[in-house]
Amino acid sequence: MKKLYYLSFGLLFLTTVCFAEISKKEKKALVDLYTTTNGKHWVKKWDLNTPVSQWYGVTIEDNKVVEINLFHNNLMGSISSEIGKLEHLKVLNLAFNSLTGTLPLEIVNLSNLKVLKLEMNRLNGEIPNEIGNLNQLVELSAFNNFLTGKIPATVGNLKGLKVLNLSSNDFYGDIPASLGQLSQLETLGLFENNLEGAIPKDIGRLSNLKELVLANNRLDGDIPNEFAQLASLEVFQIQNNNFSSFKALEFLETKEYLVFDYDKDDRKLEFKDINFKKTRMAETKFEDIEE
Repeated sequence: MKKLYYLSFGLLFLTTVCFAEISKKEKKALVDLYTTTNGKHWVKKWDLNTPVSQWYGVTIEDNKVVEINLFHNNLMGSISSEIGKLEHLKVLNLAFNSLTGTLPLEIVNLSNLKVLKLEMNRLNGEIPNEIGNLNQLVELSAFNNFLTGKIPATVGNLKGLKVLNLSSNDFYGDIPASLGQLSQLETLGLFENNLEGAIPKDIGRLSNLKELVLANNRLDGDIPNEFAQLASLEVFQIQNNNFSSFKALEFLETKEYLVFDYDKDDRKLEFKDINFKKTRMAETKFEDIEE
């Protein structure tokens, strides 16, 4: 009898573990996302009658939603404000869809978020100033949308950020000097916006920067002398702006570029330490690969 009891208890325990559900609050947030993004027309749909653990792109740990990856899944419509209730979320990847509308302010409540990928959609409006509250962010990618306004200076609060790509939007105004505080940054993409003014000399402090793409804006002034400190650069594109001098480029310490593009009107520049044999001049474009 005891063996039967223990066996029954064990089966009950396993069943509880296997079919453990997330909170009603988190489930409602997921259902709202499904509804507002036209889930019936997704490529890989959710069966709302099955356990959430079986829903495509949703990862659950300890009965909490920690990842939503709906890359290239034909999402249409807006991002529900209920997204902010998924407070344990670490990864939100909604890239390469047809999302419209503005970013819900509630997205800044995702204090555990490390990766936010929204590129290749049709999002508009401004990035909330409160984006600086997401101090766990490692990647913020929103290129190829219709986002506008100024790049919030609070982005400089994201001290662990390694990738910041806001290219191909409608951002205007200056590049915030606060970006120079992002000491871990490896990729900075601001290509094809309406940014103007001089490049902040603070950008020259980003010693880990491997990709710096500022092409196709309205930037002016001189290239900062501080750029000589960007020894890790592999991709550097600043063409199609209104810079008055490229003289500082002569002092770049990087030995070898993979991509190097600038407006080549200044024929007197001498790049003594740069090996161009392995460098390709290329148009700036962005691609994403589904993992």
